[in-house]
Amino acid sequence: MEQSHVSALQMKHAGIERQLRDEMSRPLPDLSLVQTLKKRKLRIKEELSTA
Repeated sequence: MEQSHVSALQMKHAGIERQLRDEMSRPLPDLSLVQTLKKRKLRIKEELSTA
């Protein structure tokens, strides 16, 4: 896999991680959003592991 693609995936992963942290720090986190973000993060992680 191309290095720039790996870098882009890592940046996306970090962005989702940040969104998750922000959402979880709210008094009433949107649990459906949290679940969606976790799924996206997992897909990116799986793609990175096959790189």
